[in-house]
Amino acid sequence: MPCFKFSQVNVFSADPFLGNPLAVVHDADSLSTEHMSAIARWTNLSETVFLVKPTNPEADYAVRIFSPQVELPFAGHPTLGACHAWLAAGGRPKNVGRVMQQCEVGLVTIGNNEGGLEFAAPPLIRTGPVEPDVLNQIMKALSLSPSDIAHHQWVDNGPGWCAIMLHSARDVLALETEWATLAPLNLGVIGLYDANAGATVEVRSLIGDGGYEDPVTGSLNASLAQWLIPAGLVPSPYVASQGTRLKRAGKVQLREADGDIWVGGEVVDVISGEISV
Repeated sequence: MPCFKFSQVNVFSADPFLGNPLAVVHDADSLSTEHMSAIARWTNLSETVFLVKPTNPEADYAVRIFSPQVELPFAGHPTLGACHAWLAAGGRPKNVGRVMQQCEVGLVTIGNNEGGLEFAAPPLIRTGPVEPDVLNQIMKALSLSPSDIAHHQWVDNGPGWCAIMLHSARDVLALETEWATLAPLNLGVIGLYDANAGATVEVRSLIGDGGYEDPVTGSLNASLAQWLIPAGLVPSPYVASQGTRLKRAGKVQLREADGDIWVGGEVVDVISGEISV
């Protein structure tokens, strides 16, 4: 039975049990899509990444990203976690201080410096206000009224994100979700903290296409920053807290530089071994 190097890392928290876990299968080129999907269902994490050889000559490596249900074109915490695992396994980037990752949305640049890993947010594929019927669906699923929502926007960079901004982080943390009503929307909810709170905003990632809340979500935070910073709704840089309702303590660092949004956070090793397929 073939064996593959296997890593499990924790992303967006230095504490190994307070961020978002990611499974990584190394040198996975010989695995079929069916095998990858089966492994992702078995790990039962929000995402499992398979490191494969790139087809783009500019890339250092390529990834295929699977949730237990589907393959994803892009995801944020798998981007940082896969890069960390690839470097820890001896990967050597073509350019000092920069790693190029290939995934279904194309090339994603990852900065690798003394401040840690951060990725450049890929372009949004859908923007603009959320349509009234979709907004009504969101309000019904979360028991909100129109006056509860300060701002709303499509912020899709692959997983289909739409987002609403409430009046405070406290409002975000108080939400309860009627999952059957929210489906199939993938929704980000954000609210500002008071000054000196240790984070600028609280974020929640509600996956209606699955019926669960994701602990700490890099792709969502990336797309939120692409909306919120240019609109002047948050400063640059800022810190997003996520996972509080799930007893996690994720922290995502976001900043704008030279027209790009950069998304960073801590990554730590938790499990290292082999997986038999």
